[in-house]
Amino acid sequence: MSRIRLHPSGRTVECRDGETVLSALEQAGYALPNNCRAGACGECKVKVLSGQFDQGMVLDMALSQPERKDGYGLMCMAKPISDELVIEYGTADAQPKLFPPRENVLFIVTDRIPRTPRIVELRLRPLGQPLRYWPGQYVMLGDAAAGAPPRCYSIANAPRPDGEIVLQVTRVDGGPTSGWIHDTLTVGSMVKLSGPYGTFIGDPSVDSPVLCMAAGSGLAPILALTDAALRRGYRPPVTLLFSACTRADMYELGLLGYWQAKYRNFKVKVTLTREEAAGHLTGRIPAILPGLFPDLSGHAIFTAGSPAFVEACVAAARALGARDDRIHSEGYVSQHVPETLPADRLMAVG
Repeated sequence: MSRIRLHPSGRTVECRDGETVLSALEQAGYALPNNCRAGACGECKVKVLSGQFDQGMVLDMALSQPERKDGYGLMCMAKPISDELVIEYGTADAQPKLFPPRENVLFIVTDRIPRTPRIVELRLRPLGQPLRYWPGQYVMLGDAAAGAPPRCYSIANAPRPDGEIVLQVTRVDGGPTSGWIHDTLTVGSMVKLSGPYGTFIGDPSVDSPVLCMAAGSGLAPILALTDAALRRGYRPPVTLLFSACTRADMYELGLLGYWQAKYRNFKVKVTLTREEAAGHLTGRIPAILPGLFPDLSGHAIFTAGSPAFVEACVAAARALGARDDRIHSEGYVSQHVPETLPADRLMAVG
């Protein structure tokens, strides 16, 4: 048995003989970016400050020779062989360590998919080194030369080895950037992304039931968070409440249905606010929440959508006992706001 010490928090995690660092962290409730789990993508790259480990054979494209000399390792393969292994992880309170943002990273639009009459999905592939990000974060996209000032859009997928980033953009009446994305941007176009930004990633040490509440393209960061959590084996119940005006405004039901069938701990419920339909709830989430979850004191809460939606959902969750330190929210505001507002308040609706 070895001990993994997280720096700078000083928290420790026990690691069984032959167990990887990634597995030990996940068993203890700590998240670490990962994807291939086979030493090929480099997503779980971490600096080891002291101690010894064996990571077998990993690809140079995932971990370069200079990085190895500097003490970095791939935690999906690394197995401690000393009594203690000290690794860089997050901050003094053991929150995940955010990746430094990069500016004007070149991507190609490889696909665009109409999801609803007002939401289009972009699939973007990097021409160079992929952006490293935490699920729930966002990037900035725009083209000032085309009259489309950079706006913030949440990433709708968990990290992938090929670096693909998925964005789901709502058309905003009079919004120059969303209009450019919906009407001008085509498959094969080259775009520039900056990021990642934001802290809508929650506390990885929490091991409790999760309730996600989303409306419209607020579903995007919830998809990324849910995908990552389910793939890393998150065990407590996860429930997603998705609010849409009408059936035409519902999307990603195929993916959500697949997750519900594959993962026994995942449930999705759709509620419609402007029509009734068999198999779906009716009404706004804050109004129907007490009937679904009378007590939220033990839940972690994630909610994303318009500011009014988020504010109402947070208030409803608090009234049912949700703790402030376990409530995570992402409110999207209109792009027609003063440019003096900080970038992390200009979210994905313009």
